[in-house]
Amino acid sequence: MNSNKKIHFEVSERKILLKVFDVLFVLLSLYIISSIFDFKYFTFSATNFYWAIVLGLYINVFGSVFEMYNLQVASSQFQVIKSIILTTSVTVLVYLLTPIYTPVLPSNRLQIIIFFVAILFSLLLWRIFYVKFLASHRFVKNAILVCDKEQLQELVEGLENADPHYRIIGYVNSDGDNSFKVKLNKIKNIKPDELEHYVRNNSISELVIASQKTEGITVSLYNQLIHLLENGFIIREYTQVYEAITQRIPVQYVSRDFYRYFPFSRSNQNHLYLLGTRLAEILFSLVGLTFGLLFLPIILLGNLIGNRGSLFYTQERVGKNGEIFKIYKYRTMVKNAEVNGAVFTTQNDARITSFGKFMRKTRLDEFPQFFNILKGDMAIIGPRPERPIFVNEIAEVMPFYETRHVVKPGLTGWAQVNYAYGDSIEDSLVKLQYDLYYIKHRSIFLDINIIIKTFSTVLFYRGQ
Repeated sequence: MNSNKKIHFEVSERKILLKVFDVLFVLLSLYIISSIFDFKYFTFSATNFYWAIVLGLYINVFGSVFEMYNLQVASSQFQVIKSIILTTSVTVLVYLLTPIYTPVLPSNRLQIIIFFVAILFSLLLWRIFYVKFLASHRFVKNAILVCDKEQLQELVEGLENADPHYRIIGYVNSDGDNSFKVKLNKIKNIKPDELEHYVRNNSISELVIASQKTEGITVSLYNQLIHLLENGFIIREYTQVYEAITQRIPVQYVSRDFYRYFPFSRSNQNHLYLLGTRLAEILFSLVGLTFGLLFLPIILLGNLIGNRGSLFYTQERVGKNGEIFKIYKYRTMVKNAEVNGAVFTTQNDARITSFGKFMRKTRLDEFPQFFNILKGDMAIIGPRPERPIFVNEIAEVMPFYETRHVVKPGLTGWAQVNYAYGDSIEDSLVKLQYDLYYIKHRSIFLDINIIIKTFSTVLFYRGQ
């Protein structure tokens, strides 16, 4: 067994670590303050233990909304401070306004200030420690990639952009062409017969096999991989690593091997799950339509001044099992926007009116789609429905695109909360990867995660 191997926390483990220690540091801070000072608002006892549970739940939920558990944000000192201030402010406000499950509001305002400052500074101290001493050292994962030379740059960028602590430091060319020179900085071109020696002496956490040419895995290379595996080194197939880090399905690397996507989530056929989600959809759509009525005067005025045309428009979209339905939206573009034919909406599209931009950013233009949800054409969560003309165009060049239609399209989805904008075939490929991940891993927990991320998307004004 290699003594140079380092302990490394996976993405999910890092997020759990952050959530657990956020709560522990806050509770420890409140315990110390209540023990030393005259702080009576939040005290610890056997009869009020649920106060701590509710506070921990609020911190985790609002921390998720304000991206405290986004690893890119958590590794940036400036960004995480902003998230901590927002999380602390909303957590304290909601905690104070729910005295059924939390302490009775204190009459002394100083108690509220102490409560706020204790939570804020405990989170700041822990997260600064995380950035300085953990994120930059403990979480770095060194890996070696075995792949074809033409794949190298795209594979490296795909992994390292998704996880800032995942580093490809070496590369074995499975094409058998050892004259190939690596053009990426700090990536060593390792000869196949030197792989085992290099791994044992360079603190390698895992090896990733991405070669699509089986003849490139020679007997010598194969035997070295087996020896490393027998000695406790982790060897994984690229699509597994990519899916775990990016939470997307890498359809571009699996050709037409559809079996790699199975089994799709059992939730897709779970009648209890489907019934529960349908009841939730009816409830959400009724609430959504009610909120839509509250915003209607503002939308009417804005449409009259900024759009100067009909308020609503309908458009054909592809739904579950490829069935066509009409989607309802508030109009955000100028009249006759598609007089020259249907085209993708692009960023800063000149056809979008000034008020339309506001509607898209705040997602107010989506409110009429609650009527589609009530009818059963759409779900709250699922792949966004696309127009038939674009479906036909994309499906011709993109394997598995129509797989999106095995579930209902949604008002929001895994692609929408993870990929802000898409106006090309290449963007559609990335969104497809997220959509297939959702279909494969669909569950109540993933649905809740998407709902929380949707609030974050709206709050940070990231609509299209």
